[in-house]
Amino acid sequence: MASNPGTTDQGTLPSQLPYCQYSFRAQKDLGIVYGAPSFQPSALQKPEGAARATQYSGDGRYFGIPLPDQVIIVSATTFEVIRSLPILNVIEIGFSPKGTFLSTWERQQKSGEDGAIHKNLRVWNVQSGEEVAAFGQKNQEGWDLQYTPSESHALRLAGPEIQVFNPSDWAAGAVSKLRIEGMSTAVLSPGANPSVALFIPEKGGSPGSIRIHSLLALAAPPSCRKQFFKADRVTIKWNALGTLALVMTHTEVDKSNKSYYGETGLYLLSAAGNFDSRIVLDKEGPIHDFAWNPNSKEFCVVYGFMPAKATLFDQRVKPIHEFGANPQNFVSWNPQGRLLALAGFGNLAGKADIYDRRTLNKITQIDAPNSSNFEWNHDGTMILTATLSPRLRVDNGIKIWWCSGQLLHVQMTEELYQATWRPVARNAIPGFPNNIPPAPPPSSSTQALPAKPVAAKPAGAYRPPGALGRAAPSIFKREDEGGGSGAQTPPRGVPGSMGYHEGGTNGSGRGTPNGYARGRGGDAPRGRGQGGRHVPGAPPGASPATTPPPEGQRRKKGGKGRKEDGEGGNSGTASGRQTPMDGYATPTYQQQGHSNHGPGRGQSPQSHPRGTERGQLRVPMPAKVEEALLSVPADATSPLSPGGDGTLDPVQKKIRNLSKKLKAIDELKEKAQRGEKLETTQHKKIESEAEIRKELNALMASNP
Repeated sequence: MASNPGTTDQGTLPSQLPYCQYSFRAQKDLGIVYGAPSFQPSALQKPEGAARATQYSGDGRYFGIPLPDQVIIVSATTFEVIRSLPILNVIEIGFSPKGTFLSTWERQQKSGEDGAIHKNLRVWNVQSGEEVAAFGQKNQEGWDLQYTPSESHALRLAGPEIQVFNPSDWAAGAVSKLRIEGMSTAVLSPGANPSVALFIPEKGGSPGSIRIHSLLALAAPPSCRKQFFKADRVTIKWNALGTLALVMTHTEVDKSNKSYYGETGLYLLSAAGNFDSRIVLDKEGPIHDFAWNPNSKEFCVVYGFMPAKATLFDQRVKPIHEFGANPQNFVSWNPQGRLLALAGFGNLAGKADIYDRRTLNKITQIDAPNSSNFEWNHDGTMILTATLSPRLRVDNGIKIWWCSGQLLHVQMTEELYQATWRPVARNAIPGFPNNIPPAPPPSSSTQALPAKPVAAKPAGAYRPPGALGRAAPSIFKREDEGGGSGAQTPPRGVPGSMGYHEGGTNGSGRGTPNGYARGRGGDAPRGRGQGGRHVPGAPPGASPATTPPPEGQRRKKGGKGRKEDGEGGNSGTASGRQTPMDGYATPTYQQQGHSNHGPGRGQSPQSHPRGTERGQLRVPMPAKVEEALLSVPADATSPLSPGGDGTLDPVQKKIRNLSKKLKAIDELKEKAQRGEKLETTQHKKIESEAEIRKELNALMASNP
């Protein structure tokens, strides 16, 4: 027998007993590790071959490992092999509550020539190694038998039929049966008087229903029956006494289109049939999770769109306490019912809040990102979180936490598939102390974790590259930086805005409601697509004029069915793309109007001088835009356009580049002071500071 590394001279906490251990299974490794304070590996010999699963018995005595050529059963105390079952290609195993029987499941093979069904679900006696029963089980989901806590009865769902067996006499076959057409789910309750909850989904317009039967009187009418629509499948959870059941209904499709994952509902049913209620929740959205307190008197529900709410209810569906709205989708009680964990896993951040049920106050918060497994140990003082594959193939590993938030142990393992605490029988669970015990010292593995990254400084307002080094005009600043309000800029399509025309059209009666005019070349905003281009900062009148294309190109661009000039319709030169008179260089800008009809037959487009007979529209420019544009000297290079630093000589450019390097070095020093990890190239850059400063001082001295 392996020695116990979990005891100390100073005293022994429940979690420090040799009983406390966890198992793990990875692609290339398998083992059992002791709990606090040692976290040393056990004496379990790793078997040859890849294990497809591992399983503790319900009372924690045995540990089963299915291999490609056999199934071995190991003592969880001495780690010696107790039994080896010569059965091939087992995928799933399961123990009875007391560890008397072991069930194995393999994939069902095709029937032979005689038509016999392959019995792929087998039940074995652990002590003798004999096969005591065998069944044909096609589906892997819900494959295992369900036992009462005393192992007096075993239940199996075979299609629409329930079969009940006496484990002390498997050869006698089923002692009772119940067949209900359409039945898809059966869940056996714990407790001294076991009941079974059955679900029949809705079909053909008839509602779905839940029926609760006494296991000892299946043929009798159900003690409780509840019908409801919007139920394609259900999740049923009994309390520890087996007297009340929570039923969550699911639908595949949400007809209101509010949720991609369908609709959910929650009901509370009594096994005796004297109470049932629909649980009304005060926030719209799906039900993420729910769990009974081990005392069987209350339960917690996490529900609603994110951030989700969590509420504690009593056994008569009266709210006891609301924990508020947080990014959470998981709830778990410790085995004693003293501590409650509310966490957000999956696509959430992985933070778990631990609450004390007595005071309903939050004790601590655990940060376990990317976790796919969360589990309390048997005495309720430690928590195991694990990142498993294939959900996430990187950063796989196990973390052990104390219930007050301290990280005790870290085990990083590649391709980790499974991790779980060693269980204990229900009647052997130790009590939880009145005060939360202090945490034991952490193992050395916690020191190897990388430091948490420091949050980056918030970025300021965006500045275009050409505007760097100069203060931006107030019109380009946000209101919180001293800029003007956006409400002072006239919106499109109203008098005083860019591209406005009387009547909301483009002068030819073909305007669009959103202030855009459709031209032959495509859609363009009025006042832009029909006007010339002006570079801010250029002298007035320097806008490039549009040169009319040759005659042949005009006709070719017009496409088929286009008439020549002078025969009706607008020609290429009369399409409205004309050079503006002054563009943006003056406080007001002009736009050429259009008549409702093009030039008459035989007329030339040049017969109407610009801005005279065809009309001229002057719209006042917004005051802030005018002020910003006029503040730029006409002979200066625009700071908003690239190439604005072309006037610098090579020495000035060199000085500017060296200054940028020093600024970057200062930022790296600040990161190092905050504890951030720097790369090798960044350290070399910091070491070159003295050389850069020397070169910069020499350049500045030679170029005052």
